[in-house]
Amino acid sequence: MTGRNRIISLISKACSTAVLIALVSGQASIAQAGPREQAKRIHDRIAGVPPSADVLDDMESDIISGNTIDAAFTAMEDSAFYDVTLKNFAAPWTNEAMSKFVPLNDYIATVIGLVRDGEDFRKVLYDDVLYIGDPSLNLPNYSNSNNNHYESLENSGASLKNNLISVNQSTYTGLPPSATAGVITSRASARAFFSAGTNRAMFRFTLINHMCNDLEQVADVTLPPDRIRQDVSRSPGGDSRVFLNNCVGCHSGMDPMTQAFAYYDYEYDANADPDGELGRLVYNAMGETDPETGSRVQAKYHINAATFEQGYVTPDDRWDNYWRQGANRRLGWDQSLPGSGSGAKSLGREFAHSDAFAECQVKKVFENVCLRPPSNSADRSQVSNMVASFASQGYDLKQVFAESAVYCMGE
Repeated sequence: MTGRNRIISLISKACSTAVLIALVSGQASIAQAGPREQAKRIHDRIAGVPPSADVLDDMESDIISGNTIDAAFTAMEDSAFYDVTLKNFAAPWTNEAMSKFVPLNDYIATVIGLVRDGEDFRKVLYDDVLYIGDPSLNLPNYSNSNNNHYESLENSGASLKNNLISVNQSTYTGLPPSATAGVITSRASARAFFSAGTNRAMFRFTLINHMCNDLEQVADVTLPPDRIRQDVSRSPGGDSRVFLNNCVGCHSGMDPMTQAFAYYDYEYDANADPDGELGRLVYNAMGETDPETGSRVQAKYHINAATFEQGYVTPDDRWDNYWRQGANRRLGWDQSLPGSGSGAKSLGREFAHSDAFAECQVKKVFENVCLRPPSNSADRSQVSNMVASFASQGYDLKQVFAESAVYCMGE
């Protein structure tokens, strides 16, 4: 080895040693974090901004006295928890791209409001609830055909913590109270998941966003295919085995439940408004008839009927949960519910009262606060404990944020 190469080698080893020492020191500092450092970490993780000196003092005092959960709830008093953390938490649920870079809308505002008010978070999928900006702010009125109200609220800089009010969704949207289903029937959700298509997107993304499962994870080819619609080929590419071994796995469970959305659509002018920004959620109420189906069922449920004419023809919005049998019993369905019903509200309740819903919310909060998914036995045990706590605390999601922050605050 030449002298020059030997020098380079020694420098390289020295740098590697320095990096290793720095990493070890960093880990040690995390492991040995004192109450003040823990307080700051809790605040940073929950609110995303540094606490004031007085707030940090209060949180440090709580931690020293063993009231770590109180310290986490103090951090949630910062308006940034609502304006930033919760907004970014819910935003990906409102669009197919799962992007957080979207304007405030009625879906996001309703999630923020339910969390702020400590409501039973299961209501997010079935209640007649909507959160709007406080009328004292002189915002544009809530509209069924644009998002101006929420964009103006966001642009005003007004704190969402102090300026969201709860109202009945049916009062503002014109839906019958029985047809409201929390964020499922919000305008933002309708634009993303009811527009065009066959309304299966609403089912799939509700499953992803609120039960942490995509269709591939719940596919079950053992269930009967009797409710699969006409638009699904029974011999894709001329091979019936593809249907029996693949397609039926998703559609046999999905189609009977997606029937709950049969009376909903999102109407917009595809030529003048290709992104549907000015569209609106529509619902065929009692006495209204779609001219193409001759019933309350939207025409989209009867498209491509010639693909398999012997397939199921949707007559109404009655749904049945075939997943209560077979492999998907693991999702933990509420045995006090019938497992069937009519319309989006009862289906939303079926989802929200499952074990999978509760576990999904906890896992998402854990990852949001701890900046990583549950990854070891200790993490998984913590998630199980938080799921139980979530239920015992009336499904208050703030409790989950608090417990996650305490778990990841460092010792």
